[in-house]
Amino acid sequence: MRTWAFAVRRGRESASFGRVTEPLGRVLVVDDDEVIRQLIAVNLQLEGFEVETAVDGQDCLERVGEVRPDVITLDVMMPRLDGWVTAGRLREDPATSHIRVVMITARAQEHDIRRGHEIGVDAYVTKPFDPNVLIQTVRKLAAVSR
Repeated sequence: MRTWAFAVRRGRESASFGRVTEPLGRVLVVDDDEVIRQLIAVNLQLEGFEVETAVDGQDCLERVGEVRPDVITLDVMMPRLDGWVTAGRLREDPATSHIRVVMITARAQEHDIRRGHEIGVDAYVTKPFDPNVLIQTVRKLAAVSR
């Protein structure tokens, strides 16, 4: 855990730890693993995003209307409702179809990536991932959605 946080701070030359006056956007981080969920959330908050979290796909769908995120980071393998079904429901609903979705998963086979594209996710990041790559991906998607 300490190594990841250190790598994020050390690896970003353009990062600033000063006070952010205007948030970069709102992100809903969805992962059933509390440690991963909090690591993603903290790194995005340090970057200047407003961050909310959800523990699984069902929790995401229940909260998305109130949170109104620009971007959702979504784990694939979760209880109750997995990331595939969640992403599909987000895309089917006119109220949420515009939200940018980043799938974050250890499932890196070609058919998994293809499935994500077929569902309509905007980006696919495989675990273990470089936090800088995730941050840059979220930054780009948040800028597009604003």
